[in-house]
Amino acid sequence: MHKFLKITSYFLVLLGALNWGLVGLFDFNLVEFMLGDMTLLARLVYSLIGISAVVAAVTGHMYEKRYCIEE
Repeated sequence: MHKFLKITSYFLVLLGALNWGLVGLFDFNLVEFMLGDMTLLARLVYSLIGISAVVAAVTGHMYEKRYCIEE
């Protein structure tokens, strides 16, 4: 389950980063294009991307802390 959570959160964070890159470079919102302007489904995707960023930050921090070598 932990591996599934990490892979899913990584994918959603990657989707969010790609979306923001497209918005910044080309003024094109991929989520809005695919799901509509702030529809319920689009808001759900945005929420999942935000939650995934928190999960990725926490699990990434735990991974780094576990393998940290003290000098």
